[in-house]
Amino acid sequence: MSDSGFLNTHRTWEDWCGMLLGALIVASPWFPMQDQAAITGNHTMVLNTVAIGLVVFGISQLEYVALQRWQEVTTILIGLWLIGSPYVMGYSGDGFLRIYHTGLGAVLVLLGILQLWQDWDMTDQDMLKHGQ
Repeated sequence: MSDSGFLNTHRTWEDWCGMLLGALIVASPWFPMQDQAAITGNHTMVLNTVAIGLVVFGISQLEYVALQRWQEVTTILIGLWLIGSPYVMGYSGDGFLRIYHTGLGAVLVLLGILQLWQDWDMTDQDMLKHGQ
């Protein structure tokens, strides 16, 4: 029996989940049950959401190729920004987008915390072996 548990090791499926989250974040302004008129008039919110999604997708791809701790910390910070974006940018009353961004941001923060916890004791050389 192996001494390392399922959640004790950073696995590549976590990086794929990060990429999926990035794609979902990019698409979130156009999810069902949105007030499309409010979204059409708020270009800053759409640009913010697309930028966040692309950054999450890119960082997850970097984690898959060359894992480093700064990527996980950045994932947590971006998740926190996604949670706060509806309130900072003034679209917290626009339909379900606040709920989508809060939920996706929370999942992103949890994924980043899990990955950071898994990699906390790893050396830089061990982290470079990730995915091989």
